[in-house]
Amino acid sequence: MFDGGEMTTDAGVLLLRQVDAKINLFDRVAACFADGRLQVAVEYKIKDIVAQRVLGLTLGYEDLNGHEKLRHDLALQVAVDKTTSRRVDCAPLAGKSTLNRLELSSEIGSRYCKTPHDPVKFENLFVDLFIEAHQRAPKKVILDLDATDDRLHGNQEGKFFHGYYQCYCYLPLLMFSGKHLLAAKLNSADEDPGLRAIEEVKRIVGRIRARWPNVRIIVRGDGGFCRNELIQWCEENGSTIC
Repeated sequence: MFDGGEMTTDAGVLLLRQVDAKINLFDRVAACFADGRLQVAVEYKIKDIVAQRVLGLTLGYEDLNGHEKLRHDLALQVAVDKTTSRRVDCAPLAGKSTLNRLELSSEIGSRYCKTPHDPVKFENLFVDLFIEAHQRAPKKVILDLDATDDRLHGNQEGKFFHGYYQCYCYLPLLMFSGKHLLAAKLNSADEDPGLRAIEEVKRIVGRIRARWPNVRIIVRGDGGFCRNELIQWCEENGSTIC
């Protein structure tokens, strides 16, 4: 008979908490949301929900249903810094429904959306984290554009068949610089991701140049992104496209 008390297989999450202590990620993501809930009745703060979801993803728990058990995991509670609840009928951490409401929040607050998010703040946060990862301005920054298939297995909204990938999928536009993700834009498979690329390049180059005005910027992508408008803009703004 086992009498060792409660155990966890997720103790590594405590190391991830130390990463957050370095870059203050959870607070900064939480700041991208507004909280219009009645605060005296709130058990789970936005930062707690964000931390729980992000840490769950890094542990490999993609499905929100898993949090019905994870909310009782002591290691995750310690990592989120919430080991108790004010109400006897609540677990220390949030369940799938609370997490789902935050993920499905719209940009506009309403009776049914008390925690609206600001998409501009989210977009800028990715770039700011990239810039802060450098102790000094680099000589050049390479922006890699790419699109990838996000396969669908149901009748989701915006479902289309893609001839190249031979499946039903979404086709998100991604932009990286090395290991840093700078942008992720969800597109349906019937849209050309190259048509939206220039919007993201302008935004990200502008934010980088505001911090590093003399850095050389190289925009890199396959032939699907070489649009005349993007090429011309890069030439006029001191950037290189290849």
